[in-house]
Amino acid sequence: MGELTKNLASLARNIRVSVLQMVNRASASHVASALSICDIVATLYGDVMRFDPRNPEWDERDRFILSKGHACTAIYAALAECGFFPHEDLVNYGKDHSVLMNHISHYVPGVEFSTGSLGHGLPFGTGKALAAKKRKLPWRTFVLMSDGELNEGSNWEAFMFAAHHGLDNLVAIIDYNKMQSLTTVEATLRLEPLADKFAAFGWAVREADGHDHGTLSQLLNQAPWVPGKPSVLIAHTIKGKGVRFMENRIEWHYKSPSAAQLDEALKELGYA
Repeated sequence: MGELTKNLASLARNIRVSVLQMVNRASASHVASALSICDIVATLYGDVMRFDPRNPEWDERDRFILSKGHACTAIYAALAECGFFPHEDLVNYGKDHSVLMNHISHYVPGVEFSTGSLGHGLPFGTGKALAAKKRKLPWRTFVLMSDGELNEGSNWEAFMFAAHHGLDNLVAIIDYNKMQSLTTVEATLRLEPLADKFAAFGWAVREADGHDHGTLSQLLNQAPWVPGKPSVLIAHTIKGKGVRFMENRIEWHYKSPSAAQLDEALKELGYA
């Protein structure tokens, strides 16, 4: 393992630890949804995106949109790790009057857009990418989406729009953990052949293991993969990744870990 991948693995582990602690402390939910994206988030913040935590509004920063806003704990943890706000502020997650809301909030330094209802992130990100193109600005827009929210028609309008306007400064990442809410994606509304659909809509498509930091880093740093086309990465992930008793278990979409379960999960991550 190279130095970069070691650093990204360490960052992903720290994010997972904070996710578990936040959700337990707040008696909140969506822990498995956050755990499935930690490696993607660590790669974006640890190696790919341009930003300045001392100046969150820096004009040349890359824009990141979390469309699956219920997985916000992973982003809050990453932002704290990167120095956008003190790490100890994470204890306020889910408390009354805290900006660290249970769905991602733009009141948090480093957060571009509040999301919760699914299907909003890509349309907004597409608008940001179009604005950058019109103004001839160099930054990219990254939108991290859930597989379940591909049920939303607003996303497919945005997929068409982005390709029509040649927004090759836009990168969509699908957290393809194959589970949503109370059952599987396959049982809810079949997505396959997903890569073929994106290609037919005019996007450059790649697929990867969503927990392989080296592959994620290589692909995301190389985007756009085809000049004149927006890029979409289908990241195959495991819901609840990193905690064996949560992995691929549908109940952890809404369930909150007890104190004993938190201890077990932290030990598995080598933290306690």
